[in-house]
Amino acid sequence: MRLMCKFGRTSKRKYKNQINITMKKIFLIALSLAVSAVSLSAQDMAAATETYNNGATALNMGDNEGALQYFRDALTMAEACGDEGADIVANCKSYIPVIALSIAKGEIKDGKYDEAVTKLDEAIKIAGEFDNADVAAEATDLIPQVYLQKGNTLLKAKDFAGAAESYQKSVALDSTNGMTCLRLGQALAAAGNVNGAVEAYTMAMRHGQEKNAVKQISNVYIKLAAASLKAKDYQGAVDNALKSNEYAESATAMQVAGQASLQLGKNDEAIAYFEKYVALAPTARNVNDIYYSIAVLAQQAGDNAKACGYYQKLTSHPTYGATAKQQITALKCN
Repeated sequence: MRLMCKFGRTSKRKYKNQINITMKKIFLIALSLAVSAVSLSAQDMAAATETYNNGATALNMGDNEGALQYFRDALTMAEACGDEGADIVANCKSYIPVIALSIAKGEIKDGKYDEAVTKLDEAIKIAGEFDNADVAAEATDLIPQVYLQKGNTLLKAKDFAGAAESYQKSVALDSTNGMTCLRLGQALAAAGNVNGAVEAYTMAMRHGQEKNAVKQISNVYIKLAAASLKAKDYQGAVDNALKSNEYAESATAMQVAGQASLQLGKNDEAIAYFEKYVALAPTARNVNDIYYSIAVLAQQAGDNAKACGYYQKLTSHPTYGATAKQQITALKCN
């Protein structure tokens, strides 16, 4: 019995000692894990800081693309560090949208317009992700301007269809820019789309470009009038010339209308248009030719007073002078 008790007491002490040893091991393991976690967190924070600093260096050197990637990576690392990485997180979120916009502006400066639009779209998306309303607004405003610049480049290169397409994209985003509407009209007119050109010019008139737009519409119809006259579409020539004059009085339009009316046998109308021509362009190189045409037409119509008046303007002309003097005598002009 004593042996049994002694054995029981010995076993209990041995078991208790084993438990204490096991608990110490567990404590040491937990302590080791805590130290490892602290060490790992410090390493993560150091890596985030180094990556952030690399981004700052790249930014100072003008490497926006590199800086953007470094700051993105630093953001991810710092977010994993919790409160310790809060400052880096805040700075990265501030820099990333601005850098994205700078990259887009660089593409604009280099004349890479399609790439610029893509980068501006990316900047808008990034700005939304990081709640930067200023960057989003600036990037949004720049896109129609990029299309305008691209259109100007293509117009200068006489790629009228391409220019019109680019201007149309700009107008679709901002129809209140009168200059863009004006340029669109020019491109469409040069491409032969008269109706589209007039529509674009009309939009330009509503947005601060009335004077220029009116002149351009007038020119569109003058060109149509001249083309109709050349094609012997005399009525079309008169109609387009008069349409031109509705927008802006033009000596050229009146000359075309007079010539076309003459071909149509409408002499009275021809005289009226020729007289309007000389009133608008009294120093034109062909003014004496027009004087002579008016004098002859007026004489044929029996309007001797008007005929005399125009013949008298030609008495010293080397070509028409002799004839003018003869007709003045024949008509008994005063």
